[in-house]
Amino acid sequence: MSLPDNSTVLIVGAGPSGLAAALSLIHHGCRDFVIVDAIVEGQNVSRAITIHSATVEALASINAVDVLLSRAIKGKSIRITSRDSQIFEAKFDPLKKHSAYPYALFVPQNVTELVLVQKLQSFGVQVQRPHRVIGMKQNEQDPHITDVSFEDGQVIKARYIIGADGARSTIRTVSGIGFSDPEGPNPSNHLLAQMVSADVTFEPEPVGPLTIEGHLNGTASTGNLFVLTPLGSRFNDELTRDGKPISKPIFRIDCAVPLKNGEPPRAPPKEYIQDLIDTYGPACITSVLSLNPTPVKIDQLIWSTRFRTHSAIADRTFTRLGAAIFLVGDAAHIHSPAGGQGMNLSIRDAIFLSEVVTKHIQASAENPDVGDTILQEFAEARHARALEIIGFTKNLLKFASLTYNTYAWWMPFSRASARDLVLRILGRFDFMQSMVAWDLSGLGRR
Repeated sequence: MSLPDNSTVLIVGAGPSGLAAALSLIHHGCRDFVIVDAIVEGQNVSRAITIHSATVEALASINAVDVLLSRAIKGKSIRITSRDSQIFEAKFDPLKKHSAYPYALFVPQNVTELVLVQKLQSFGVQVQRPHRVIGMKQNEQDPHITDVSFEDGQVIKARYIIGADGARSTIRTVSGIGFSDPEGPNPSNHLLAQMVSADVTFEPEPVGPLTIEGHLNGTASTGNLFVLTPLGSRFNDELTRDGKPISKPIFRIDCAVPLKNGEPPRAPPKEYIQDLIDTYGPACITSVLSLNPTPVKIDQLIWSTRFRTHSAIADRTFTRLGAAIFLVGDAAHIHSPAGGQGMNLSIRDAIFLSEVVTKHIQASAENPDVGDTILQEFAEARHARALEIIGFTKNLLKFASLTYNTYAWWMPFSRASARDLVLRILGRFDFMQSMVAWDLSGLGRR
């Protein structure tokens, strides 16, 4: 498909952050943009599944949330359990004091992307696919324009470039922007350094409080964290792969894999996921008779993957190579999935960025020599916010990584046992539930 020769704004990447940037541009009055992606179509796998309250607010601010609200599961709480009993529950209901959206939305990332793409299409905008960026250089005639080259030989001249092209961002690399852990070289050696995710169905269907929609359930066990999120049957059509129909409720599984067990397979098979469930999962979904009087096993493995829980941030998220170049989403920062903050920060960054870009476009039309102050100040503020979120997720990860090994011979008590006891006690108080819900919601870290 032919691309235009010129565009005021070029968005590279059509994941949640790129799509949110495009919708925000439209909302703020900018229609002269192109959004491209390197792959033929979006992936039909769940990946990130949580949209927190602050992100729902941001999407609502650009009139892009109504369909998501109708499609998603409205999350009531996040629970921490042992394999057979509840330790703590953070209910989202107290957020109604602070937001019109006092819940988290549980919705697969591919459904989120589909909804945002359809919203774009309602404005007559199509994501241009597949178009892979391979180079950028300053335009020879206009010092405020960048010539962006694509693999198929096409070139777009753009005044603003939004790099939303993922953790291996070409835009970031060509711009010469570094990408590293803010704490410096620090190999992942904690207990939750590597994890696997999977979407599965069970036979027979499990029962019990942890299998009810609207709750994300984290099970703590010796040196591990296992997360179970019931997705019900409402996303079965979107998560179907290879044409195989899915008739049963889908459950999202996330589980740490101890380093001593070696590296997980790239796409862990059913047997591998089943072993993790039986070893670390809550009793209600295991096939171990001693734990579950009505054993269940995986019926369909719909999708699985592995990942490492490392952090990195771009040295800066704004630069110039002729055009004003910005990084958002995983191109700008990555961190552990603890607390479900990654996609949320990415979407908010993109929505807020497009408002600032539109203001700069309007100011430049009135004064061609307008400076970059508004762009630089925004980039510095969002960089600081990303550093804050990385620190927050690292602390959550450390808290979840505590082991049940005894502290010392003279103190037959483990750090994890102490954590669980404190959570059981404090969890009885509304203020503690409200504080945890507030921290996770992003309302204090917009």
